[in-house]
Amino acid sequence: MTQADNTPPSGSSSGKTSSFGFRDVDAKEKVRMVRGVFDSVASNYDLMNDLMSAGVHRIWKDATAAKLNARPGEVILDMAGGTGDMARRYSKMARAAQDRRGGEDATVIVMDYNAEMILNGVAKGGEPEMAWSVGDAMHLPLPDASIDAYSISFGIRNVADIPQALREARRALKPGGRFICLEFSRPTTGALRKAYDAWSFHAIPRIGQWVAKDRDSYQYLVESIRRFPDQQTFKRMIEEAGFSRVSVTNLSGGIAAIHHGWAI
Repeated sequence: MTQADNTPPSGSSSGKTSSFGFRDVDAKEKVRMVRGVFDSVASNYDLMNDLMSAGVHRIWKDATAAKLNARPGEVILDMAGGTGDMARRYSKMARAAQDRRGGEDATVIVMDYNAEMILNGVAKGGEPEMAWSVGDAMHLPLPDASIDAYSISFGIRNVADIPQALREARRALKPGGRFICLEFSRPTTGALRKAYDAWSFHAIPRIGQWVAKDRDSYQYLVESIRRFPDQQTFKRMIEEAGFSRVSVTNLSGGIAAIHHGWAI
């Protein structure tokens, strides 16, 4: 019900580094470290998202779902889908379209590396179109050209090898398939960036300590946002993975952004 464990035996090294917050660590070690973070935060993840964003993350997710525009009969992969917030939106959207014009049932696969996140999602309940799975963004357990749409929300920055994950998304998509990524990004003005930094570095770890009794995991989440590429850099990465007509939509002044592309 989340990414398969492809980590090497203890003590081995991949020889490639990846960012873990403000630190650079062995890429394989990052996989284990990120799993530990989300094991820790899983039970409070949805509550913490509301507290950290004052509920604005729900608006961002609604905008992302509207842009993806899930349709009847499609197979949609919600990668790093965690507790299923996005998958529920896609399922309801596809079913509403099906009620209007008919067609086959959609299939929305919720896939995440972390089984604890998936288990919390299952406990919340799902929609008839949803299926839950454990899988690795860098090594998708899916055939070539097998899905109509690929979505990843607030998950790509936690992947040890982002270009590899983007190539895997491209491989799994059918010709004409859609890629969409919702992720924290770079505020577009200096004043907003300064205010957001003050909020995130000072308030979010404290909220994590008060609510989840876990300051360190939320400190990592804040640092991982700062290390993530800006909008245009990430856009180029998506294009280099083989996507066409890649667009960027800033949300809340660039605090988050939607990147959308086509497998053409």
